[in-house]
Amino acid sequence: MAKVIKIHKADNVAVAAQKLKKGDKFTVDGEECQAVTDIPAGHKVALCDIGEREPIIKYGYPIGTASVRVAKGEWVHTHNIKTSLEDSVSYRYEPAWSEAGTEGKAFFMGYERENGKVGVRNEIWIIPTVGCVNNVATALARQAAPLVRGSIEAVAAFPHPYGCSQMGGDQENTRQILADLVNHPNAGGVLVLGLGCENSNIEELKKYIGAYNEKRVKFLVCQESDDELAEGLVLTEQLAEYASAAKRVRISAEKLIVGLKCGGSDGFSGITANPLAGRFSDMLVGRGGTAILTEVPEMFGAETLLMNRCQNEELFHKTVDMIDGFKHYFRSHHQVIYENPSPGNKAGGISTLEEKSLGCTQKSGSAPVRGVLAYGETVKEKGLNLLSAPGNDLVAATALAAAGAHIVLFTTGRGTPFAAPVPTVKISSNSRIADKKSGWIDFNAGVLTEGENMDVVSGRFFQYVLEVASGRKVRSEESGFHDMAIFKQGVTL
Repeated sequence: MAKVIKIHKADNVAVAAQKLKKGDKFTVDGEECQAVTDIPAGHKVALCDIGEREPIIKYGYPIGTASVRVAKGEWVHTHNIKTSLEDSVSYRYEPAWSEAGTEGKAFFMGYERENGKVGVRNEIWIIPTVGCVNNVATALARQAAPLVRGSIEAVAAFPHPYGCSQMGGDQENTRQILADLVNHPNAGGVLVLGLGCENSNIEELKKYIGAYNEKRVKFLVCQESDDELAEGLVLTEQLAEYASAAKRVRISAEKLIVGLKCGGSDGFSGITANPLAGRFSDMLVGRGGTAILTEVPEMFGAETLLMNRCQNEELFHKTVDMIDGFKHYFRSHHQVIYENPSPGNKAGGISTLEEKSLGCTQKSGSAPVRGVLAYGETVKEKGLNLLSAPGNDLVAATALAAAGAHIVLFTTGRGTPFAAPVPTVKISSNSRIADKKSGWIDFNAGVLTEGENMDVVSGRFFQYVLEVASGRKVRSEESGFHDMAIFKQGVTL
């Protein structure tokens, strides 16, 4: 394994593939270099002398400027690099995309729903309209556990703290996300559990749900019930009886929708796990399927790359509005727009938001952008879509599920046990975390730094995701985890 990895020919830094000690020698582009300081694995080393205020280049793009003079062989990190990003940017559409290549057909074993949608799971979901009945929902899911048999794969409650004391757009977000989950095809049956006096009560939520099958979706208002647990269990049993008739059938991958997300990134994320997710995205889109990229704040600094991949000028302007909308959100709360990365990102070797964003957008592959979605909006266009949502792992992953994603691909350099409402595939950027947290990690992309070929690994990964779509459980599912979180933006009464 090489000691360092230079990503792009124009880069003036490389990534330490292993911990370098002061005095360690390594060769890049035929030229011998020597570490003049200790450099942690995943962190950057200067490949030449870099003057103060000169750009630091990684991925072929500036990731910031040197805050002091940096010597060849020196550790490059937050102590000697600073962001070059500015709050206000004028964008111009400069199209740089080509049609995605077509791939051979692929299939998975999924569930065909009567409304034409398909699912990759056949679960019973209990969705509270308000946080006041969270414990009832959780107790119902626990009591209904014996219903998991045959084609019923889980009974899951999705507690959340919202649904009342909200106003305006904040309340709209809650109602829309809950309705999106009620309509999600991974749920063979849904019990909507209300209290009765909340703002987002069942009758109000029905306006967002739209037309529904009364055998698949049932409602219970706890204040109107003599025994909500007993009545809820009866309704859950009825849902399971209906859902149990569903059987897996062969379905084209063109109907598969996959969300793309990263969290706890490190210096290898943009080299291994994120490019692997990007390769998967291209392979899926090439087969007529759909991929969704989100976490808008982590597009800052690389947003023009996505803007110029928009299929037309209308999508370009939608993307500009999405980016500027999040900048306004930051300013309205008196927060610094470019105050990122997180402590965990920095510990992993990421120094600036530009660096994180350039690595993050690797997950989008190279396909043109064919759709731009507002928060809570469901996907309509096949191909690559951008979704407005924050970077928070659980909020963004829930937004991807609400947008219609059957599966979320989650790349990480540090690991996390959380689960989205849909199967959440954890892809490690390095082998160390894959070995240490084998109960969290589903696929190790770290082998890409150990001599394995991207074509081979991406082919293996594509087949793995099809297996997940066909019923293979991911680690968080094996642990019985189901989580969700809604984007809270407004005041609480």
